[in-house]
Parts: sequence; structure tokens; C-alpha cells
Amino acid sequence: MSLNITFLGAADTVTGSKYRVQSGAQNLLVDCGLFQGYKTLRLRNWAPLPVAPDAIGAVLLTHAHLDHSGYLPLLVREGFKGRVHATPGTRDLCNILLPDSGHLQEEDANFANRHGLSKHAPALPLYTQQDALQCADLFQVEHWGHTFAPLPGWKATFSQAGHILGASSLLLEVDGRRILFSGDLGRPHDAMMNPPDAPPAADTVVIESTYGDRQHPPSDIEKELAPLLSKLAARGGVAVMPVFAVGRAQAVLHAIAQLKASGAIRHALPIFLDSPMAVHTTALYCQHMDEHRLSPQEVKAMDHVATLVETTEASKALMARHGPMVILSASGMATGGRVLHHLANYAGDHRNMIILTGFQSPGTRGASLVSGKKSLRIHGQEVTVRAEVVQLQSASAHADGNELIAWLGQMPSPPSQVYVVHGEREASDMLRQRIEHELHGRAITPEHGATWPG
Repeated sequence: MSLNITFLGAADTVTGSKYRVQSGAQNLLVDCGLFQGYKTLRLRNWAPLPVAPDAIGAVLLTHAHLDHSGYLPLLVREGFKGRVHATPGTRDLCNILLPDSGHLQEEDANFANRHGLSKHAPALPLYTQQDALQCADLFQVEHWGHTFAPLPGWKATFSQAGHILGASSLLLEVDGRRILFSGDLGRPHDAMMNPPDAPPAADTVVIESTYGDRQHPPSDIEKELAPLLSKLAARGGVAVMPVFAVGRAQAVLHAIAQLKASGAIRHALPIFLDSPMAVHTTALYCQHMDEHRLSPQEVKAMDHVATLVETTEASKALMARHGPMVILSASGMATGGRVLHHLANYAGDHRNMIILTGFQSPGTRGASLVSGKKSLRIHGQEVTVRAEVVQLQSASAHADGNELIAWLGQMPSPPSQVYVVHGEREASDMLRQRIEHELHGRAITPEHGATWPG
């Protein structure tokens, strides 16, 4: 019986992770993510999948970030009725992220309709908050190291991938073959998260390559942030920090808490966390103490270092304040959410800073800022950028090229095939070359929609 993998996302791009694994008449999806970035990518979210949702037997999520889970509400609305297998942390985070994603899409559609910003009449959300809530009953929790059967005759096992709470690598066993999906791999010496587990033996590996063409600097986030925040406070500016509500927000909060406790930040510098999703996510670190390195005291400090902003009214009131202060707000690539209002409000003042905290996908406002553009289009208006723009180099929760090669090198025996995914073309191709030259493996960077043997 033939076993095939179809790459329905995260091929030649870092978003939209979706891998259809097919054996005979059986289908399952590994990850179910949204496309982000360029409009041509985002339009893929509206296109029907090449397989009917009711023909998919199960979905297995490696983690909860929206580029891996955010298409799930649409899949369910269109007819998927199987189980969604995930670790406890991933289930808990999806219960926060997916309804929030639906709510934000409804808000964006309503805003576009009120202000005539859409070519469609009316503008519609991709899915609603209610659509997302329908997903909750389909989740089935699976624990690390426990082998389960997502479909008859199939075996699956999650192992820790670091990265964020609940993040996993996934081993699938079917038709006598073993396919290992790396998921998004964390760093072995991350300040917060546990290191990834060593990979098990597998015939085929599907590996991410977000930072496959580079190495992270030896510095850490505290050393990078300390001089920036001291300079900001001294000139009375406001720092707007677009952060991913899951993982990156907590890493920045932890770093700021450590800096304040050590006296490295001497000025009075109020911190605000303006993201209900990030507020709720931070609380989960108390419930998953075995997944990260923080002590209970450090979790408490992280939770209390910022003033939590939950309501829309409080967010609007925050924009009337003057510096010095730091505002952390989602989304991490400035693609939507409350951070857009803060950027529009503060980007025009040279005393202020925009501090980017992670990878910025091409086509996003974050990528435009990194490239030095002096204006951003926000809510139909051009916003001049005079604020100082800084991109942190040490805040990544992704393994770099050397760490990805080291992870693969721990396999008990070399796989017969490696598929390099979840990276821009240069990053994926660089990792492909390193796998071939350094590990003497057979590696391919699949194209979007391509089907290859498993």
C-alpha cells in the first residue's frame, strides 16, 4: 500500500503548516495552520483543500501557534468530524488562541465594513469566534511518550520539542514506515523552555527550517534589552513591542522581570501587557511547570512585572498615556490586533521605539519595519515611522541551523529521506545542503501542493 505526504502548507514559506498523510483510503492531517504574510499566501486560507474535510480521519497538532492550528475552525465548519490529537499544553493554548483568532477576524471585518476599507461588500471573517468554540469538543489529549492510534492500524507518539508550552515532535508509524515530524523545535539552552527530546529512529523526517540559514548570536535577551530600555526611559519614550501572545510575550516579560530584579533597569519604567490572549497564556505556566525551567517564584515575577490590559476601553486609555513606558501587544509580526493601534499612535515620534522580538515573515508589517521602510499602511492610512526600530537577535524560540543539524545528528540511524519545510526558500535550501553535505542524507525542499512518498 502506498504511503504519501502532501505538503499543503509551510513549503517555501514559514506559515500554513499542513501535511496530509495518506495510506490507501485513510487520510490524516499533521498540523492545520493559517497562512500569514503576503496576500497571495493569505488568499490560500480561502481556497478549498484538495481533500474534503469529512474525508480526513484525524488531525494531529504539533503545537498551538496559529500557523500550525489556526485553520482548524474552518476545517470543522466545513465538515471535519474526527478527533484532534494534541498534548495538554497544546489543547489548553488552543482553547485560548482559536476563539481569540475568530474574534479578531470578526473585529477586522467589522472595522473594514464601518470604514469602507474592503473591496468586498460586506467583508467577512474567515471564521468566527463561535466557529472556533466548536473545535473544543473534538480535542483528545495525548501525553508525551504515550503511543496512541489516531486511525485504525496507525500509531503516533508525541515527544517534547521545546519552543512553547505543549510543543511536540510527532512520530507516525503506518504501513511499516516511521515518519518523524519535527514540529517547531526549540533551543537546547533556551532561558525558559525545556530542550527538545532527542529524535527517535525514523525512515522519513519532515523538519522545520525557520532559521536554517543562520546561527543565533551568543548574547541573551536580557543583555540586548537592558541598554535599549535604559535609553528609552532616559529620553521619556514609549516602546511598542509586537509580541506573539504565546511564548514570546512570556519570554520578554521574564527577561524584564529579571532586569528589574537585578537593578539593570534603574529608571521607573511601567510595563503594560495589552493582549488578553497573552494574559491568559501567562497564567498557564503555573499549570505546566514540568515543561519549562522557571521556578514558581520566577513564574510569579513574570506574571506581576506588567500591568495587564484586558478590555478594549483600557487599551484605548493606554494610548492617551505618555512615556516612558513599554507596551507589549499582539500580534508578533504586526499583522493585526491591538498592536496596530499602538503603532499608529506612537510610530511617528522619534523618542519612541518599535522593538521586534522574533522572525518577521515576508509581506508582514514587521518585515517592512525590519527592511527600513518609513511608513506603514494601517487601517487604510499611511503611518509615518520616525520611531527607532530595533529587531532583537536573541529572542528566538526556534532552533538555528547548527541546532537543527545537531538534533538530526542525534538520530539512532540516518533517515532515508528528509523533507525540509517551514522556512523561506533560502533558509530551507541552506539546511537542505547542510543535511546532504554534513550528515550525508537525502534531502528535498518540497513545493506547495507536492506529493512525495512517506
